[in-house]
Amino acid sequence: MNGLYLLLLVLLAAPGLAWAGEAQIDTGDTAFILISAALVMLMTLPGVALFYGGMVRRKNTLSTIMQSLFIMALISVQWVLWGYSLAFGPDQGGVIGDLSWLGLNGVGQEPNADYSATIPHLAFMAFQMMFAVITAALITGSFAERMRFPAFVAFTLLWSTFVYDPLAHWVWGVDGWMRNLGALDFAGGTVVHISSGVSGLIAALVLGRRKGYGSEPMVPHNLPLTVLGAALLWFGWFGFNAGSALSASGLAASAFVVTNTAAAAAALSWVFAEWIRHGKPTVLGGASGLVAGLVAITPASGFVGPIPAVIIGLVAGVVCYLAVSVVKTRLGYDDSLDAFGVHGIGGTWGALATGLFASRAVNPAGVDGLLFGNPHQLWIQFISVLASWLFAAVMTFVILKVVGLFFKLRASEDEEVQGLDITQHGEDAYSDMVLGAPVSRIQSLSGSHSTVVTTREAGV
Repeated sequence: MNGLYLLLLVLLAAPGLAWAGEAQIDTGDTAFILISAALVMLMTLPGVALFYGGMVRRKNTLSTIMQSLFIMALISVQWVLWGYSLAFGPDQGGVIGDLSWLGLNGVGQEPNADYSATIPHLAFMAFQMMFAVITAALITGSFAERMRFPAFVAFTLLWSTFVYDPLAHWVWGVDGWMRNLGALDFAGGTVVHISSGVSGLIAALVLGRRKGYGSEPMVPHNLPLTVLGAALLWFGWFGFNAGSALSASGLAASAFVVTNTAAAAAALSWVFAEWIRHGKPTVLGGASGLVAGLVAITPASGFVGPIPAVIIGLVAGVVCYLAVSVVKTRLGYDDSLDAFGVHGIGGTWGALATGLFASRAVNPAGVDGLLFGNPHQLWIQFISVLASWLFAAVMTFVILKVVGLFFKLRASEDEEVQGLDITQHGEDAYSDMVLGAPVSRIQSLSGSHSTVVTTREAGV
């Protein structure tokens, strides 16, 4: 009788045992990735939109915010139609994916063994889509206040297709050449930050300086907006880095902790650096510092522990501060909102630091870095950084020149004086009426801070 019971139990369990051996969706992982994708979306709109929108002058507020909003819409469609297939589709020579997933053909609700073993393929696609969106949005900080909107639209679409998508395939796509080389980039140091920062620098150089740059005050018009945007970036970045574990796991928890640690350390080091140099700690410095720390820890977040995260953050805050306060001033380029100084430089440091501090004790699927006995990894990281710099710089220059053949890249002097809000969009971010009376605002520079004087002109 006991033998019959045992046989019955085996027969009942057999289908379940067979099913358990196949790839299957984990509901916890799926929920985690969908929430992470939503957090990364929040980083662009409203995160980047407000962060950049508060740093420009009043007359360019809406045009700056509109760029992030429009990118969210444009790249979401591009990614579904062909971007995802180019970035993650079946490999073509280690350089690009093919178009077999065009229009998400074959990308469905079942897992994909190569990228999403425990989550729907669509969830992985959506998560990666938000990375493509924010990368394009970050570039806008370098050419803020002077690129015409039609040229911006054409540039963004071409850049995402011919720069971001191939680079994402190199680093994250199955059989991408950087991935096969062994380059470590957990959440986008090369793919997101170096590509956007270097491309932003090239765009700033091609377009030239803003009218009055270096001779007129160009201070942020609304720092509370910028701080709000920075806070949303910090919040969303947990989805950005922890979500890149692609599972609700211990590795995700580790990435979460080191992300917060590096951001905090960089905010401190940036603030203390400017405090020592200028005698006052600024709110803008704190906001910029935390973003620099988030940028630097991104490629390393799945490979390093808390103490290396502190070091990465402390160095990032100082290095990025010097890049925007010393190097930019001496070289004279107009990187409007310091996209290159924070993302290009911070991403470069983070990618190299990954080669220093990576540890298999944190991520057994990774490799050790220089400080854990593997100096070759630092060399691999250097190659990946150099390749990303060269590819982004050359392709961005070519794309801008091509776009310039069909569209006027830069706003005219008159359009720039009036502001892009009115000349490009026919709107004004702020009403010129306070209690029914027009107001005028006069900005004057006092030290390193701006003073805004508001006067009512009743009866005018």
